[in-house]
Amino acid sequence: MLGRTVARQGHFSARCVRGFGAAVIAVAALIAAANAGPVASADPAPQAVQSR
Repeated sequence: MLGRTVARQGHFSARCVRGFGAAVIAVAALIAAANAGPVASADPAPQAVQSR
């Protein structure tokens, strides 16, 4: 097969390494997003007082 490259046994192709790296980054981003709590406001709005 002309024009096709075959990865040697025991070695990873650049395409495989890029795909694996992208998957690791995606999983890390999902874990970071899942663990992120609600952002606390630095200047909370004053609470309205209800009078009856």
